Amino acid sequence: TLLAFLSPLERFHTVKQVVAYAGLNPRIRQSGQWAGKSPIAKTGNVLLRKALYLPAVVAKRHNPVIAAFCDRLLARGKRPMQVVIAAMRRLLHLAFGVLKSGQPFNPNFGVA
Repeated sequence: TLLAFLSPLERFHTVKQVVAYAGLNPRIRQSGQWAGKSPIAKTGNVLLRKALYLPAVVAKRHNPVIAAFCDRLLARGKRPMQVVIAAMRRLLHLAFGVLKSGQPFNPNFGVA
């Protein structure tokens, strides 16, 4: 599904463009001194977000890289749905890196 939505991959130069295409980028809400919560933009491809949701839920439980990332977010007080959305974004980052580099996924590569 990712390949279908992201092809041709050459149209995306950075991972920020892919995240914005999926609608997983944060939408800043502020006015003057007031700063609200930052929900996701949801302006991107809804089918791509739907295709990433369940893999993110499964990766949160079974993928050690994503699980450690999600545990750190939960420890910082993030809500469970925020953590799932962050996992969706992280999966998209990893998939873009694998597709762009042509190298297999390496969990020891230093995911920050």
